[in-house]
Amino acid sequence: MAEYDLLVLGAGPAGSSAAVTAARAGLRVALIDKHSFPRDKLCGGGFTGRSMRYFQQIFGAEAPDTPILHRTAISFCAFGHEVGHFTDVPPLHMTMRRDLDHALLRAAISAGATDLTGQKVLAIDAEAPAVTLDSGIVSAPLLVAADGVNSPTARLLFGAAFDRSEIGFALEVELPLDAPPVTPVRIDFGAADWGYGWDFPKTCGRTIGVGGVMRRNTNLKSSLNAYLGYLGVHTDSPVKGQFLPFGAYRRQPGRGKVLLAGDAAGLVDPITGEGIAYALKSGQLASESVLAALGAGMPDQALSNYRTALGPIHRAITQARLIRPLIFLPALRKGFVAGFRNSSTLRAEYLQLLAGKTEYGQITRRTVARLPNLLARSLTQ
Repeated sequence: MAEYDLLVLGAGPAGSSAAVTAARAGLRVALIDKHSFPRDKLCGGGFTGRSMRYFQQIFGAEAPDTPILHRTAISFCAFGHEVGHFTDVPPLHMTMRRDLDHALLRAAISAGATDLTGQKVLAIDAEAPAVTLDSGIVSAPLLVAADGVNSPTARLLFGAAFDRSEIGFALEVELPLDAPPVTPVRIDFGAADWGYGWDFPKTCGRTIGVGGVMRRNTNLKSSLNAYLGYLGVHTDSPVKGQFLPFGAYRRQPGRGKVLLAGDAAGLVDPITGEGIAYALKSGQLASESVLAALGAGMPDQALSNYRTALGPIHRAITQARLIRPLIFLPALRKGFVAGFRNSSTLRAEYLQLLAGKTEYGQITRRTVARLPNLLARSLTQ
């Protein structure tokens, strides 16, 4: 048995963030993943201003060491209506998760984490905690589980990785190109029921997909085909699917000596669908909670520390869930479309949100103030 100070299970953005934070603080960290990197991952690959800010804080570099396409223009559509094309917006960064996750893993290994990727996870002991791998057993006082939306650790702790009544689902295709496309970043609210579509240019092509609340989308493949047709895209590229924890976060982000981070903790924005930013931040917060608990000689205190630290993210997700019906309820859609098209303030707030320069608390207060106008527009449009 190999002993460490911290086990990190999952080497995506949350896991690599946790590993680099703990390793730079001097902990012996085992970074575990069943996949060898680089590996493919379904994701639109939108690396927002919020993600970039968190990355810079955590990894101490200007940008990830991976190909990134920067855009300062975006097109919006809502429920089949063109809302507008906007230029000179806060920078949006487009990347492939295959490349991004590999770059973050390399940074974590360079910081001192032990690379245990590419090994099959045979068993997880949440009590020890310990993980049994092909090469043997590794143990530590605490475990950060960042093992994704289908988290085996969450299933072990709670009986299920997620609540099927709350979970989202996404379908996506990659369109490879020899050069970056001229198409803008595009977001289409309503391309799926209680969801959206995305068309993201990359350095090597385009990523197009749709995602929404799964119980409201019994035939998401038809929604994807309709969206591709709307964009004038015909492709034989394979369709990839993945569950999307659409803002249904776990109020108790772990149990005992195990802390859940990223998608495993349900930390995804329920309006934008963004998960990378909260994955990065939750990984950092998990390791900081571990460091404080170990430093005090009280490892059992780590989960309580972590839950407190996640408070601002939990509040932001709760506030976004309160706003979401104003966008997707059929009775209010016309008002939302008219408001988004005609209100430069509303658009600016959304773009500032993507840039990480505002929070949902501010948007919620302003949305409540606008509610009478929104209702009036819905009745008169």
